Amino acid sequence: MTLLKLGLNAGSRFQFALLTCCLIVAPASLCLSDEPMKESAFGKSLVAGKFILPAKDGWWNWGMAPIYDEQGRLHIFNSSIPYKGENGMGYWRSKSIINHYVADSIEGPYKLIGTPFSSDQRTYHNPQISKVGDTYVLVFLWKSVERGSLQSIGMATAESLDGPWTENPNNPIIKPTAGTPNAAHASNPTFLVDRDGKFRIYYKSMSKGSAFREISVAIADQLEGPYVDHPENPLISYKELKRDIEDPYAFFYQDTYYMILEDRTDVAGALSGSPSPNSSPGGNRPGLLFKSKDGIHWDRPELSYNTDAKYFGKKLSRSERPHILWKDGKPEYLFLANHGSHEAGYYLKIEGWEPE
Repeated sequence: MTLLKLGLNAGSRFQFALLTCCLIVAPASLCLSDEPMKESAFGKSLVAGKFILPAKDGWWNWGMAPIYDEQGRLHIFNSSIPYKGENGMGYWRSKSIINHYVADSIEGPYKLIGTPFSSDQRTYHNPQISKVGDTYVLVFLWKSVERGSLQSIGMATAESLDGPWTENPNNPIIKPTAGTPNAAHASNPTFLVDRDGKFRIYYKSMSKGSAFREISVAIADQLEGPYVDHPENPLISYKELKRDIEDPYAFFYQDTYYMILEDRTDVAGALSGSPSPNSSPGGNRPGLLFKSKDGIHWDRPELSYNTDAKYFGKKLSRSERPHILWKDGKPEYLFLANHGSHEAGYYLKIEGWEPE
């Protein structure tokens, strides 16, 4: 395998080490290759569904966290933000709420049955839903509306998807901490129970002064916490390549840890020896799929989901916030938020995926 020079910070010590001994000492997720990035079996299994959950007038619906209840009804929790004219969802940092929809099937119709998370004092955004035993667990971006407050992570639990929901008394359970990889930012959480029965929250982190998002994890022995950051954070980072990632969705399946990430700035091209010279955070944004045996050290990624243009033949716009809908312990649908529609986003059928 040939390692290629990307022309990014070519004189840096990091690049020299990466290009000369990547396969020996660097994280597998960082290894450069002259081979095009492989499309994963997961990506090949995805079949276009449809766009759902249009917002009411004056609002912007964003993303979907789906789950079935015990009766087989489909519940979706999603962010809803007052529309800010030409700036669209610009109020998400201060005015986002979490709505709750229910349908008898993925085809709908969907009924808005409530707004379980709304406050004048904080914003609730980008939820992710799980079930642990008899308890439903919702994690979300939690941010005070006070000037200068930083993005953090909250949790709430309930015995029923219809509530009542109880916020963790220690919210925010993960918050930016000076001198750490999340000093500037901790948000967009994804929750799982690991091989040892411990509780993990993977999340988007940023260090002070950085312009690049990374992925970190905090682990707890008890569901309610405390959640302690792992000493090897950040676990996945392309900051040294000046590339950006976000929106992790992590899951533990068939004794393997997986993570789907949004590729904001052509990480796939950079790792494959054909980087876009001026990659911007808008536009394409396909997904990457990572695998790991321990959930700490991650393999070189493969391509996961594609774009709305590919699936629906429409004008390209940003697809973000991947979430899986599980049925009987197996992944059934992938849900994605979308910037270029009036709906919260769209779903894709996961058809016949078998992990390799």
